Amino acid sequence: MRTFGEEIEISAVGRFDAVIRVPGSKSLTNRALLLAAMARGATRITGALFADDTRAMVQALRQLGFDVVTDEHSSSIVVEGRGGAIPAHQADLFADGAGTVMRFLAGFLTLGKGRYRLDGNSRMRQRPIGPMVAALQSLGLRVSFEGIPGYPPIVVEAGPDSFRGGSCTINAAISSQFVSGLLLPAPLWRDGLRLTVTQAAAQPFIWMTVALMRQWGAQVDYLGQLVSVPGGQNYKSAGRFEIEPDASNASYFAAAAALCGGRVRLPGVFIGQSVQGDVAFLKILEKMGAKVRQYEQGTEISGTGSLCGVDVDMSSIPDMVATLAALAPFASTPTTIRNVGFIRHHESDRLAAIGQELRRLGAVVFEREDGLYIEPSKLTPRQAVETYNDHRIAMAFAVAGLKLGGLRLKNPACVTKTYPTFFDDLASLA
Repeated sequence: MRTFGEEIEISAVGRFDAVIRVPGSKSLTNRALLLAAMARGATRITGALFADDTRAMVQALRQLGFDVVTDEHSSSIVVEGRGGAIPAHQADLFADGAGTVMRFLAGFLTLGKGRYRLDGNSRMRQRPIGPMVAALQSLGLRVSFEGIPGYPPIVVEAGPDSFRGGSCTINAAISSQFVSGLLLPAPLWRDGLRLTVTQAAAQPFIWMTVALMRQWGAQVDYLGQLVSVPGGQNYKSAGRFEIEPDASNASYFAAAAALCGGRVRLPGVFIGQSVQGDVAFLKILEKMGAKVRQYEQGTEISGTGSLCGVDVDMSSIPDMVATLAALAPFASTPTTIRNVGFIRHHESDRLAAIGQELRRLGAVVFEREDGLYIEPSKLTPRQAVETYNDHRIAMAFAVAGLKLGGLRLKNPACVTKTYPTFFDDLASLA
């Protein structure tokens, strides 16, 4: 693996035998940070992820007046919860490119008393937040768009009377984060929340939110399209909360083993016990021909040297689309990815980006409105892959590079969003 200015070249690897300890889950870390802030007393979060997205959440909490002590060496964060109060009455918050920070804080600020501005980077300003804002407005929150209606930045003006909550409806077809952002503070609202969800993308992330809320002591009823959260509750300090390894980031090494005929062990990643929906990707690898087994410390994936294509609905694991797409040209039969049109609103238009970059490498790809059809193809790393400042695109194509050799990626630093040490861990496979 070599660097060339703002590009990195991925070297081919043969069969390998490795143990990869991926860092903590971004999704769990940012949920835990908010829950700890809403509880009363100190919570120590261990195994926490330190990356761009989680640093943005930590910084926002500090700006809002919370005591947050970080120790990157031990992967721990201590948050002093304020029992549902937000100390600061004014803040200009920056979510950077983190959807969890933007959408979760939009709901969290209902607990404040003052004026708060919430913005993000240039891509975040293109990612919709309109459905969530409409839901908050229907519940009585004074929240407005500073620029283009439906998109950040937004301004929240929380009055002297506490936000009460109530009943509302939301269409979360674009992002499940709208639902999670409404649910997290809801137990602390006087009237709680009765939320009707007409559509929801990536439902396992909603289940993750509900599971964590219950672990912190909240009552949540999730039946069909209705989520009911009684009001007037309190979050209890977890004391200590352990973050699972990030299943999404573990997928790249599992895919590498399947593609290159290697073996990788992923300590702490358990298919049947995790609250992370993305562990389901390991089952897809199994369908493609990889061997997947649980051992005492985690999961082991072994490649057989050949893969077959699959036809899958990936609406519940959208972050895995790029990983599967990077494997698909090497399979013996076509692969069809369905029902993921909403990932056009992620860090990039992922369907367009994946299709464009695979075609540049020589793949036969048909882009559909809500998915991709990819045929077995002979790839050639004839030009550098554009990563669109999207960590998922960069990491997925890096896996393809392990098979091709000589593949260059532009802007590899974009992986710092969720996995700063990714390329170091990838190099350890050689």
